[in-house]
Amino acid sequence: MATMKSLKDALRKEMSNIILNITDEEKARQSSRIFEKLKALPQYQNSKRISVYLSTKNEIDTTLILTDIFEKGKEVFIPRCDGKVMEMVKLSSMNDYEKLPLTKWNFKQPDISEARENAFQNGELDLILLPGVAFTYNGKRLGHGKGYYDKFLEDTFQKQQKKPHLIAIAFNEQIKNDIPTTERDVILDIVLTEK
Repeated sequence: MATMKSLKDALRKEMSNIILNITDEEKARQSSRIFEKLKALPQYQNSKRISVYLSTKNEIDTTLILTDIFEKGKEVFIPRCDGKVMEMVKLSSMNDYEKLPLTKWNFKQPDISEARENAFQNGELDLILLPGVAFTYNGKRLGHGKGYYDKFLEDTFQKQQKKPHLIAIAFNEQIKNDIPTTERDVILDIVLTEK
């Protein structure tokens, strides 16, 4: 187990340096192209309830996706972490998004004390857009190492009758030939890059 952890940590470190070297213009260009590709997917078009991560500057920008979801009248759920637990809570509009406070890690998240609808309260999720550090085209994902999404996906599979579509969006530079994984790591349906 320790070797798996050290392999993953080494890859996270390597990827962190690679991502830091992508220019802001290139990040914006790839984000925009990925958004166009995502919009064309039937998995996205047919989904009514979508979970979207709120991007940091080192991730594919998800604000275009959020705007599109609201324009199409779909429902959006975003991560809210409390200690070791992450839940998906409802975001009502882009105005709601703009007003979200920043966490100490510099990403937006609804306040823990604020009452918000949980994704499983009135239905199921059709699609989950996942962040990550590195991916393979056949669906392997290396997360940030906290296990939030692993635990959330485990809960989702138990609570939902139907498995949601699992799609990762990533910079071209985040694709690897292989990633160290364990049997607990969930394989994604699609890893979407600009290429």
